[in-house]
Amino acid sequence: MGNTSERPDVSVLVPAYNEVENIPELVQGLTSMFDRHGLDGEIVLVDDGSTDGTYGAAAGIAGTEKRLKLLRHRRNFGKTEAMLTGNQAASAEIVVLYDADMQISPEDIPRFLEKMREGQGSDIVCGRKVGRYGKRVVSGIYNFLSRLLFQVPVRDLNTVKAYRRGILEEIHLRHDWHRFFVALAYNRGYRVSELEVELLPRRHGKSKYTGLWRVVVGLLDLISVKFLISLGKKPMSLFGSGGLALLLLGFATGVVALYYRFGVDPPQGYRPLLYLVILFVLAGVLLFTLGFLTELIGQLLERLKNLEDRLRKRDD
Repeated sequence: MGNTSERPDVSVLVPAYNEVENIPELVQGLTSMFDRHGLDGEIVLVDDGSTDGTYGAAAGIAGTEKRLKLLRHRRNFGKTEAMLTGNQAASAEIVVLYDADMQISPEDIPRFLEKMREGQGSDIVCGRKVGRYGKRVVSGIYNFLSRLLFQVPVRDLNTVKAYRRGILEEIHLRHDWHRFFVALAYNRGYRVSELEVELLPRRHGKSKYTGLWRVVVGLLDLISVKFLISLGKKPMSLFGSGGLALLLLGFATGVVALYYRFGVDPPQGYRPLLYLVILFVLAGVLLFTLGFLTELIGQLLERLKNLEDRLRKRDD
């Protein structure tokens, strides 16, 4: 299965933050897997501003292991930024995003490559964790909401995945949006599939993704991405319908106010209704205005994206 061209078979992209104890086993496990399966592979390890000596440990190994490509961030930016840095440095067409904690066996990586070649092939293959793990409930809720909102045909978006390197060059990821990479790619028409992988106990260190605040931020990001994918293309469908509903509500309230002003003797209780009419009408007009402005911005963004696609094709 080796590759006789200059481009390797696979680039294993590993974002690492404070994983000094895992680095030797990580590199040894991946290089041994390359040798056992006859893969011409490379490891692209991105030290994301570690403070525990992760970079030094990796640099010591990189001096003798030529298949290890080492990059470094000056400070901790996050997994999304590490993913983008590593993807840019990767040489292979197929990239495997792999966590430094080694909770997924390196022996599963060849299975991802085989899955990408099955049938008509997949552009992205996601691993679906099986086994016991501490964040099952939170992860399950997040994955359920992702399937519900984005209709992605996979059940786990938060573990190892293999993808074609060019996909990430086409999709813009904001901070912490690595978890929405699959949803954004699927929305662009890329083929997505999954396979089961056993989740192993963490060997060293501790998880970096804990805390209630991360759950809150994740839910807010989920809404943002849904807006970007669905409503962002036609914002008037959201703002316009909301504005129309408020205008109709203002009209109905105005009719009731007129009744209490002229249809009841003596007139009573109509002044608060007039204030509501003003509130509903102003809010409706503001929503319509916001809809028109976001439509204009959306058209500009679409034109910029088309220009970017044409420039990329010309460069290719």
